[in-house]
Amino acid sequence: MSHDDFATEALPGLPELPPEGEHILWQGKPNAWRLAWDSLSLPWVIGYFVFLTVWRFVAVSDLLPFGQAVGASVPFLILGAIVVALLVLVGWVQAVSTVYTVTNRRVAMRIGAALTVTLNLPYTQVANIDMDLKASGHGTLAFDLKGDTKLGYLMCWPHVRPWHVFRPQPALRCIPEAARIGQLVARAAESRLATPQVSMGTPGAAPVAAE
Repeated sequence: MSHDDFATEALPGLPELPPEGEHILWQGKPNAWRLAWDSLSLPWVIGYFVFLTVWRFVAVSDLLPFGQAVGASVPFLILGAIVVALLVLVGWVQAVSTVYTVTNRRVAMRIGAALTVTLNLPYTQVANIDMDLKASGHGTLAFDLKGDTKLGYLMCWPHVRPWHVFRPQPALRCIPEAARIGQLVARAAESRLATPQVSMGTPGAAPVAAE
């Protein structure tokens, strides 16, 4: 019997239907290869195994004939290829299980392969948005949250700005057309913040701004 882990979602990527007045502007996923390359440090892993291979070859080249020296070094390349393949698989699993949603009021992130959570980031709680744009057009949008909003770095990883461990910044990692999505988020945030947000208070009391 087939089973859909996300069958309870009201909409893909959202645990419930958006309230009245909220509408989806964009939904997408990270690029699996880019996510593995950036978040799992594939260049460093590849470089490490290449270094081991060269080091092994140099170490035995004076003791063994050329062919045997090459044969003694190749296992490091094979091991490196296996490790890289496993890391790429991890990146792919993380990417396919993720849904990023941008609405006119918030950014929602359904993340997690084994333990799925949904982060809601209202624009009223975002202090700043930083973009890391690559030459390929892929990029990362990181959200610096206001006040005492706290998130666990490991809980959000890899959907978090790298190296910001003590004050984690949730991020839309390795998304295609990052410049266009960044402009879309910026316009939505500006429009939302320009709209007066008033909640009902005690009669006779001053209005209270609602976030």
